[in-house]
Amino acid sequence: MSEFLVTLESVLQQTFLGISLSRFAGAFLILIVALILKKTVNHLFFKVIYPLVSKTRSRYDDLFFQSIRKPVEWLVMIIGSFAAIHILRLPVEPVDLRHGANALFKVLLTFDVAWAFFNLVGLLETFLEGWVSKTESTLDDQLLPFIRKSIRGFVVFLAVIMTIQNLGYSISGLLASLGIGGLAVALAAKDTLSNIFGSVMILLDRPFHVGDWVKAGDLEGIVEEVGFRSTKIRTFAKTQITVPNNVIANLAVDNISRRPNRRIKLTVGVTYETKPEEMRQAVSEIRAMLGRHPAIDQEFFLVNFTEFGASSLDILVYCFTTTVVWKEYLEAREDVCLKIMDILEGLGLEIAFPSRSIYLRGAAGEQSEAGLNLS
Repeated sequence: MSEFLVTLESVLQQTFLGISLSRFAGAFLILIVALILKKTVNHLFFKVIYPLVSKTRSRYDDLFFQSIRKPVEWLVMIIGSFAAIHILRLPVEPVDLRHGANALFKVLLTFDVAWAFFNLVGLLETFLEGWVSKTESTLDDQLLPFIRKSIRGFVVFLAVIMTIQNLGYSISGLLASLGIGGLAVALAAKDTLSNIFGSVMILLDRPFHVGDWVKAGDLEGIVEEVGFRSTKIRTFAKTQITVPNNVIANLAVDNISRRPNRRIKLTVGVTYETKPEEMRQAVSEIRAMLGRHPAIDQEFFLVNFTEFGASSLDILVYCFTTTVVWKEYLEAREDVCLKIMDILEGLGLEIAFPSRSIYLRGAAGEQSEAGLNLS
């Protein structure tokens, strides 16, 4: 037995790359322990922590532990790897492996912590979703993806900056050296930045929301998405138009969905054979019909004999429906038109159509009239 121990001790005293085999064995043992601890932490989350937090009313604790589970598992492995490297006592000559290993540890630790915060942004978003769902405005609903992307981008930016710092580079010197390059990047990203500012102005001014029917220049359709860079509009031909936000932010936007009601404007022309008393009665009955119609807004409507047209006596019918739904509006407009036809038919009046009278003069100077209807 003593011979075996002596032999084992002599073997462990052997070196490889300047490091004894005993230190390799110790580092390997620590890695095995770290792996076991990683599996233990994983088992602890699934078998102990998750069953406990699932019994609570709040879902935030569930999301919190789901966000940190993987980063915590890998944190155990990172610490175990650092302890193993510390036991190895890596050489510093001819290459300073010890310094490189320490720098690598700091980089891995930085990204592991950043990973946890990156996941925790989802917890913040869930909390904000519960808050904005209680408000009537849709502005905060549109701001949520913008906030989530901004915070996650900031977390990634900080992780990269800290990594560069841990690798031994000066951040201030790096930023100073990037001055000219930053100017070139800024010029190249001018349109992108203008689109981002355009999206911010859209969210703040709220000229439209998702689902609104809008007209802007030659564009018309339903807003499907207000993104970071562009707005997507579904036309009535079922095509999708993607408009840069800096473009649509500078257009005059007609938000049709925000009108409280829809307008009906008709010009009803009756023939010139209509007597004044018949015209007064027709106007009066059409006005009374609108006053009784359930689909017509009673706050304001007009019915007046307005013009002696080229081929008709014109009655202006101007009113608004109580609905803004396209189908219901068309049904109300149709019913109003039919009721006007019923009124005119009941009074014995005819709806005029374009016509022209031609006068013919004979050889003896006699004049005759021929009525020609031109439709």
